[in-house]
Amino acid sequence: MKNKAIAALLPAVLLLSACTTVEPAYKDIGTRVAPCVDGGPDTVAQKFYDLRTAQPTQGLPDSQLLARYRPYLSEKLYQSLLKANAQSDKPAEWRQGDLFSSLAQGPTGAKVADASKIPNTDARNIPLRVELTREGDKSVSWQDEVLMVREGVCWTVDDVRYVANWQRPGGGALSQLLEK
Repeated sequence: MKNKAIAALLPAVLLLSACTTVEPAYKDIGTRVAPCVDGGPDTVAQKFYDLRTAQPTQGLPDSQLLARYRPYLSEKLYQSLLKANAQSDKPAEWRQGDLFSSLAQGPTGAKVADASKIPNTDARNIPLRVELTREGDKSVSWQDEVLMVREGVCWTVDDVRYVANWQRPGGGALSQLLEK
């Protein structure tokens, strides 16, 4: 008698347990073959900007510098930078100025916004504001936006949107600048 009661309840229990299963918004978050930096989107972005301000460069990063940036960059951005480096007739915007910020001279300091304020933990991409500063004779501060994407278990820089109050020749984002 007990076995019959359990057998009768088993389908109902299985049906109810299926109703309470929580599925993430994105089951497949892709893969990543390249090495990556530990941390969430804001931590990885801050580490990238710390590297950039510690070792400032102008124009397209050369292959040696790209190798150092590789753990921070998305596959798409990395391939775009490699392709741009391979071109023999590079536009002037690619040869001079800081490509990773609105200001051609580049920042001397950066503070990335905290990603903990972003409610969607299943997000595949997150735009984060970055407070940038340039110290010198005339100190300047501005904001740009870094687009972080999730590749496998890694967060990587996928694009930089130039959102400062001044216009940057060549486009409103690094990806637009590299399309030339």
